[in-house]
Amino acid sequence: MSTIHFHYNTTSTPEQFIAGLIDFGPGRSKLFSNSADTYLAVHHRGISDADVTEGSGGIWERLHYDWSNPDCVVMKTTDSNVWGGKSGHTYKFTRLPDGTTLLDALVVREGKNIRGRLLGLVLGNECFWDGLT
Repeated sequence: MSTIHFHYNTTSTPEQFIAGLIDFGPGRSKLFSNSADTYLAVHHRGISDADVTEGSGGIWERLHYDWSNPDCVVMKTTDSNVWGGKSGHTYKFTRLPDGTTLLDALVVREGKNIRGRLLGLVLGNECFWDGLT
């Protein structure tokens, strides 16, 4: 299982970041290169959650998005051709006094087959990136 953890200081507000994250319309790949329009399928969209399939390059996953907490978005993998049930993303936001936002992101990748396990090895076992500006 691979864990990628990073911090990033952005000028976007949490609301702006969440708005981009939950925009499931055409052109999503301009913000998220791993989400090609041909893979995108919105199965359900509620006030604070969504069930979405997305992917690219032969890799897809179905995610349950939950943005009910304005300071955190949780995306759990519910199905995938390579990722297992412990996979997902968590984005936490901290508003800073200077008007910027600290993003704390955690991505977990559990390979459910040989392809997923190999991709997990490529991603590494506990990669930490601190992109504070």
